[in-house]
Amino acid sequence: MERADLPKRDKIAIWSGLVGVSALAWVYLVWMAVMMESMPMDAESVLRIKPWTVTDFWLMFLMWAVMMVGMMVPTAVPMTLIYAAVARKALGQGATVAPAMIFVSGYVAMWTLFSIGATLAQWALDQAALLSPMMVSNSPWLGATLLVAAGLYQMTPAKDTCLKHCKSPMHFISEHWRPGWGGAFRMGFDHGAFCLGCCWALMGLLFVGGVMNLLWIAGITLFVLAEKVLPLGLKGGRVAGVLMVVAGLAMLTQL
Repeated sequence: MERADLPKRDKIAIWSGLVGVSALAWVYLVWMAVMMESMPMDAESVLRIKPWTVTDFWLMFLMWAVMMVGMMVPTAVPMTLIYAAVARKALGQGATVAPAMIFVSGYVAMWTLFSIGATLAQWALDQAALLSPMMVSNSPWLGATLLVAAGLYQMTPAKDTCLKHCKSPMHFISEHWRPGWGGAFRMGFDHGAFCLGCCWALMGLLFVGGVMNLLWIAGITLFVLAEKVLPLGLKGGRVAGVLMVVAGLAMLTQL
C-alpha cells in the first residue's frame, strides 16, 4: 500500500484528541491514588480478607479500564496517524471509510476486555491474601514469578511477532485494511490484539510494583512506548527481559 500523507491540521487534531483522552485518564488515576493513600488503615483491616461486592468489582474494573486508556492510547498514536492518512486518501478515491475515532474505539475495546481479565485476576489474588490493601503483592513468590514470567515472555517468538506488527504501522494497515465503519473498528480491535500480545505479561508487573503506584505505571507506559517507536525496541526489550528474570531469581534467592 502506497504511503499517504496527512495534513498538519489533521495531525494536530489527532494528537490533541488522543493526548487529551489519555490526560483525563491520568487525572482520574492520580485522584484515585490520592484517595487510597488518604484512607485510614488499621491492623485489623489490613489482615482481614474482605469479600468483594458487585460494586467493588465494577469499581476495580473501571480503574483498570481507565488505566489502560491512560497507558496504551498514547502508544497507538503512530498507528492512528497512519490509519487517518490512508483513510483520507481512500475517501478521496470514493471509498467508504470511518474517522480515526472509530479505529481508536476498536483499540480501546480490546483493552477493555483485558481489563475484565485483570479485574478477575486481582479478585483471585486478593481473595488468596496475596495482595496488600494498596494492591501490591505481599508474596515474594508471586512477585518473583511475575518478574520471571514477564522476562521470559520478552524473548519468545510470540512477543516478536506482535511487536513487529505494532512497530510497522504501514505493514499492519496494508495487511489488515477493511473499508467502512465496521472495518475501521475491526482494524483497531486487531491492532489492540497485537498490542495486548506485546504487553500482557508486562501488565502483570503492576501487581509487583503496585497497581496504583503512579511512578510504576508511568515506567511501564514509557517502556511499552519505547519498544514500539525506538529502532532498538526489539533488542532493548530482550535486554530488559533478561534483567527481569535476574531480578525475579534474585528475589527467590532471598527467601
